Amino acid sequence: MLRAAKRPVIIVGHGARFDMDVITVLAEELNCPAITTFKGKGLISDRHPLGGGVLGRSGTPIASWCMNEPDVLLVFGASFSNHTGITPKKPTIQVDFDPMILGKFHAIDVPVWGEIGVAARLLKDALSGEHNAIDQRPDLKERWAIWRTEKEGRMGDDQGKGINSASVFAAMTEHVPEDAIICVDVGNNTYSFGRYFECTRQAVLMSGYLGSIGFAYPAALGAWAATQEDDPRFKGRPVVAVSGDGGFGQYFAEVTTAVKYGMNITHSLLNNSEPGKISKEQRTGNWDVWQTSLHNPNLAKYAELCGALGIRVTKKEDLDGAITRALAHEGPATVEILTDVDLI
Repeated sequence: MLRAAKRPVIIVGHGARFDMDVITVLAEELNCPAITTFKGKGLISDRHPLGGGVLGRSGTPIASWCMNEPDVLLVFGASFSNHTGITPKKPTIQVDFDPMILGKFHAIDVPVWGEIGVAARLLKDALSGEHNAIDQRPDLKERWAIWRTEKEGRMGDDQGKGINSASVFAAMTEHVPEDAIICVDVGNNTYSFGRYFECTRQAVLMSGYLGSIGFAYPAALGAWAATQEDDPRFKGRPVVAVSGDGGFGQYFAEVTTAVKYGMNITHSLLNNSEPGKISKEQRTGNWDVWQTSLHNPNLAKYAELCGALGIRVTKKEDLDGAITRALAHEGPATVEILTDVDLI
């Protein structure tokens, strides 16, 4: 199937995270896009000429375009959850080390039970110079240019109710270090992170199936603890948390833990005084928006009361300075950004 394919597409999920070197070489052999599930965000750089970003409801239009074009899908370590949006309408090869995952949600043309790195290496060797795939790099370059122009346009959106998410994650893309560990939460803030933040080689941590609101800050505590070990994969890496006010409200007393142990965690907190994803789901179901308003304290001041650095941002032109100051701070820092619940 792969030898005959002209426009194959590779999809990688979280299960492929330890084997991306060989999968990337395989994509380069086939000149084909490599797109990721949301949980696999960042496994291939968005700056790689074959990287297509995240697929699904929290993803990029580049990845959606890639899903419409292929004659074969080659999927490594992905669960095929509804959120991901892998179509059942394309011929599919699924590779996974867990036999219970193969064909779990719909029939697969070629299920391959095997260790992902081994399977990718065997495919690379077997296909070397023996395939009909066209070079899809020019298509991806064009699609990224269209999307970046669209993102820049969205950064100008202003309803007078807070900063738009496109501007927040443009600033984070600019300033978050390439080796950072980014822990994300659940909600519209996370969806916006998925579509707007451009990964280079950051590691992204999120809860399975985005089911655990409040995940980001406690996960950052754990990630920071890992950076204190001697393991070269983690030691000394900066840790960044991204959450909304609804998720952070579940565990905001943990700031005191971060202060107690001097944890160097930079927290980007998108505060729109609402669990906006719940409101959006209520509207989608044609229900009244019911009990989704939140009464928050000044969360930057709260962080200061706990002993952390707290910065409150109300204007998008202050984003760059606030984020760079927080990243440079030795110890926990929270950048509370007042955002528009609709501009996601």
